[in-house]
Amino acid sequence: MVRIIEFCFLMLKVAIALLLAGMVLLVFGNVVLRYAFNTGITYSEELSRIFFIWLTFLGAVIAMREHSHLGVDSLLRRLPPLGAKVAILCGQALMLGATWLMISGSWTQTLINLHVAAPATGISMGFFYGAGLAFGIPAFLIILWDAFCVLTGRIDVATAEFVRDSEDQAVLDDHPAPSLAHPIAKP
Repeated sequence: MVRIIEFCFLMLKVAIALLLAGMVLLVFGNVVLRYAFNTGITYSEELSRIFFIWLTFLGAVIAMREHSHLGVDSLLRRLPPLGAKVAILCGQALMLGATWLMISGSWTQTLINLHVAAPATGISMGFFYGAGLAFGIPAFLIILWDAFCVLTGRIDVATAEFVRDSEDQAVLDDHPAPSLAHPIAKP
C-alpha cells in the first residue's frame, strides 16, 4: 500500500512538472508569436490559467503530505505533551472543517459549471472547478490520517514537525552551512 501511495505522489510531481512546462511553452510561445509575427495563440492565456490552477492545487497536496506548509508552532513547543496533543487535534479538526467546505463548494461549482464551456478553449468549466476536488479529497484524507496517528501515538507530538517555520530554515536544514571553526595552525 505504501508503494502505491508513493507512486501516486510521484505521478503528482510529474503532472506538476508537465503543467509547468506547458505553461512556459504556451506563454513564451504566445509572446514570441505576438512580437515577431503579429499573431498569437487564442487559447494560450486561458489554458495557462487552468494549468496554473491545477499546478497550485496539486502542489498543495504534496506540501500537505510532506508537512511543508509554512506555519508557526512556537505555542505547541511550549505546551506540555497532553496540551500539545489537544491543540494539534483541535487544529486538525478545524482543517478538516475548512477542507470539507472546500470539497463541498468545489463539488457544487463543478456540477453547476459542468455544461458551461470556457470562452477560448471550449473546455468545460467543471474541469476548472474540479481542481478544488483534486486538492480537497486527498488533503482531507491526509489530515484525517495525521489526526489518527496523533490519537494513536504513532506521531509523537513532542518531536513531530507539522509545519515549517520559514522557507529559509528548510533550505538550511537540507544544506547545512560548513563549520566556521577551523583549527588555527601555529607558526
